[in-house]
Amino acid sequence: MPHARNGDRGRTPPPWALTTPTAQRPRPDGAQEDPHVTSTPSTRSTPTPTPASSHPGDALSRGRRALYVIVLGTLTALGPFTIDLYLPAFPRVEADLGVTAAMVQLTLTGTTVGFAVGQLVMGPWSDRVGRRLPLLLATSLHILASVGAAFAPDIVTIGVFRVLQGAGAAAGAVVAMATVRDLFGGKPLARMLSRLALVNGMGPILAPLVGSALLQVMPWRGLFLVLACYGVVVVVAVTLLITETLPPERRTAPVRGALARSYRRVLGDRVFVGMALIGGMSFAGLFSYISSSAFLFQQEYGLSAGQYGVLFAVNSLGIVAGVQLSSLLMRRIGPQWVVAGSGAVQLLSAIAIVVVGGEGAPLAGILVGLFAFILATGFTMPAVQVLALARHGREAGTAASVLGATNFGLAGLISPIVGVIGVGSAAPMGAVMTGTALVSVLVLWLVVRPRGVPALED
Repeated sequence: MPHARNGDRGRTPPPWALTTPTAQRPRPDGAQEDPHVTSTPSTRSTPTPTPASSHPGDALSRGRRALYVIVLGTLTALGPFTIDLYLPAFPRVEADLGVTAAMVQLTLTGTTVGFAVGQLVMGPWSDRVGRRLPLLLATSLHILASVGAAFAPDIVTIGVFRVLQGAGAAAGAVVAMATVRDLFGGKPLARMLSRLALVNGMGPILAPLVGSALLQVMPWRGLFLVLACYGVVVVVAVTLLITETLPPERRTAPVRGALARSYRRVLGDRVFVGMALIGGMSFAGLFSYISSSAFLFQQEYGLSAGQYGVLFAVNSLGIVAGVQLSSLLMRRIGPQWVVAGSGAVQLLSAIAIVVVGGEGAPLAGILVGLFAFILATGFTMPAVQVLALARHGREAGTAASVLGATNFGLAGLISPIVGVIGVGSAAPMGAVMTGTALVSVLVLWLVVRPRGVPALED
């Protein structure tokens, strides 16, 4: 057996090098077969999971897995923090620049749109060239756009840089999910995605709180410089700590129509489409609460900024508890039944908010229903990601991009409806949340059909 060269001793191989690759047969479309997917002439369009031993992440040490969770969690949180960190600064931006509240709100919409569209680009690109390059380049764009927004002279220029910020932050969410899918399958995949879902769910809730704290010590433009520093941390962490997880033989070949074929494989899977819609509706329900809660609880119920922050923090515990319990339940009853149960809780709690949340309603009743909805959302998010990504290891980047774009796209479209209806009581917020939950339940039973979803592998 050949001896290792001296220069190779002690070097940690990339995770994909820890397993033995399977033989590859040329495909007519020029793409490479996925060693994690088996197929027959009659089932080639339906990916089939392989034994857990074929997943490179199984060979990682516990410490290395923890490192991946920390770094990938940091990537995942970049998007929510980019979107929501400066929400508390809206009144200051309006006053300093002499613009309307609607114009300031458009900068938030632009960031959400940039984030959604950016994911649709970054996902397929990362399937073609690997995970690291798109992530490093896109995050560099985020850094430059953040600095530009900090020194922008007017609201229009800020809006342009905010769109670029969102597009640059998009790679973090996509690459984090795709990297986990590159490394893991089955129940280990469920555990890892649950940890990322915790960060993803906490980000939109914690970002405004962090922004409020920072505004006590800096002007609102300083928030953009904080985001630029965040981007620098991401670039350094990825450069030093994350190896490439998508080997060349598993990348999408750069042939004509390859991108369209990747999207057809993903969007042709009814389970994936159903899970994307359920995840998007759950996220839209959560954003309906986030976008209206400051007006509702501070203006209508007279809470101080500090009291509102405490309420926000307590509700964030619902996300934490839901995500952690979801991971345990998925291993016992399957993610599809976790989604079924959490969807029912979302619907019932949202209806309760409508019933008890009329004008002048006691705050306690609203908070109970709201906490139940947020808790159920914590259950839903990791289960949705597991069911959607487990079937698409070959095009994990494309699948992750569609999931992320659906989440933020639907949230950006639906959550402003609360403001249109009015925030004089909790009932409008509850009505929008009821609508999103009802759609989720219908999609689960009519599109996904949970009884036909196979169990997770060990």
